[in-house]
Amino acid sequence: MTDSSQPTNAKITVGDSELELKTWPASIGSPAVDISKLLATHGVVTYDPGFANTASTRTAITYVDGAKGTLRHRGYSIEDLAEHCTFLEVAYLLLYGDLPNRAECDEWTNSIKMHTLLSEEMKRFFDAFPRSAHPMAILSSATNAISAFYEAYYDPKSEDAIKESTNRLIAKMPTIAAWAYKKSISQPYIYPRNNLTYVENFLNMMFGLPVEESEVDPLIVKALNVLLILHADHGQNQSTATVRFVGSSHANLFASVSAGMNALWGPLHGGANQAVVEMLSSIHDDPAMTVDKAVARAKDPDDEFRLMGFGHRVYKNFDPRALILRSFADDVLAKMDRDDPLLDIAKQLAVVAREDDYFVSRNLYPNVDFYSGIIFRALGFPTRMFTVLFAIGRLPGWIANWIEMHDDPATRIGRPRQVYEGIVTRDFKPIEER
Repeated sequence: MTDSSQPTNAKITVGDSELELKTWPASIGSPAVDISKLLATHGVVTYDPGFANTASTRTAITYVDGAKGTLRHRGYSIEDLAEHCTFLEVAYLLLYGDLPNRAECDEWTNSIKMHTLLSEEMKRFFDAFPRSAHPMAILSSATNAISAFYEAYYDPKSEDAIKESTNRLIAKMPTIAAWAYKKSISQPYIYPRNNLTYVENFLNMMFGLPVEESEVDPLIVKALNVLLILHADHGQNQSTATVRFVGSSHANLFASVSAGMNALWGPLHGGANQAVVEMLSSIHDDPAMTVDKAVARAKDPDDEFRLMGFGHRVYKNFDPRALILRSFADDVLAKMDRDDPLLDIAKQLAVVAREDDYFVSRNLYPNVDFYSGIIFRALGFPTRMFTVLFAIGRLPGWIANWIEMHDDPATRIGRPRQVYEGIVTRDFKPIEER
């Protein structure tokens, strides 16, 4: 329900002119002032670096309240979804608006299982990459490449095309990710198995071998399922905004998602969980470094050293996803019985962040990247696969936003304005006179 106390209009004065602006109400959270006519009527644009205070769309998918530490998908709390749902159930919720009943869930799950195989021609694609290639480079490239096999599904206005593209992307992404990993360690590619669940199938393709049957530990399945759910969507984050921006040109779903993956790869976004483990390694590998010294260096404004995985661009109190993983991490690490010095360092840093006034007063709590990096490592995933796992989890959110964007009649091709500060005009000189 829309809060009736929210303003219905606003006014802005530019010079001697006044313009009445429409206000879009929100069912919860901040309303938006519509400035789309500002240039046409007053000849000025707004200036908002990073679009931190600009809403580019109206959405019904995910709500984030950074001040209260709230995350909801289609109205459901992330806590309930992580505790009670599978990743594919949450994907269905994001894509279709409701949690599936038993019949819908079975049909949805089976439709995903039908499309897990990659074309045999794709093997040559993987083989063409050097062994040292980062899995994210392979993942984003392969996402574009598989679109070549499905040109019939490019039409963003075709319901059938969108459905088929969605099913194929969600089904094939674990296969692409696992094959990228197998390429990096020179092991044979493992084919998907339809008798396994989505997460079991991915783990089998990642860690299995063709010479033996492998069993997947239920604890690992549960842990990875929760991690994927916690990454499934997060509002208009940088990669999701990229998917929408690219898709606004009517680029097909495969190309739009590939662009989102490249945005996710950045260390300030999806690469942050990898940066956490690299930071822990730097502390461990330096004989002169202790946790106390690392914390002291992080507090020193003149020191370039930073503790990764603390604080969040949106959450100013705590990250609800991190709270879920904090207790989950202890259970996973205890049951996995991993003797890992980096995990010991991480536990010490987490205690400091919860108790040290410097961190508490600045709301520098451990975020989801801090705990996800720890758990991914405990589950046996190499560091360079962390962002790939993030991408698999975020995929349903990207697709749901791409679909919502195309269903919105207000959507226009993305084209931000600029404030030009360069030279106004110059006289041209032939090259002989320059």
